[in-house]
Amino acid sequence: MAVCNYTYLKLKMPGPNSVITVSGSFEEMYSCSRQHFKLATIIANSAKLKRLREAAVEDAHDHNEPTLSSALRLTEDTKAIGVDPNDPTKTVRIGTQLPTK
Repeated sequence: MAVCNYTYLKLKMPGPNSVITVSGSFEEMYSCSRQHFKLATIIANSAKLKRLREAAVEDAHDHNEPTLSSALRLTEDTKAIGVDPNDPTKTVRIGTQLPTK
């Protein structure tokens, strides 16, 4: 792989008889720059993804464990109330023994 650090696409160095000039190709420089950009982006995203995964594992809860909402059970203390007069299957259940406060 070529090193693409060409500021002016020219490399000049002293030679045994005169200055040696190495010219670069703009197309090659652009291609290398794109490859390096993609590689750097992949590496940066991988590191960020690893941190996000670690944070998500710390905050994750077991979806199989009951929560307050899933712990509610239908009992004789609830009543179905229709919310759509055209569709009797659309109902909500409310408690009939609500506290006065």
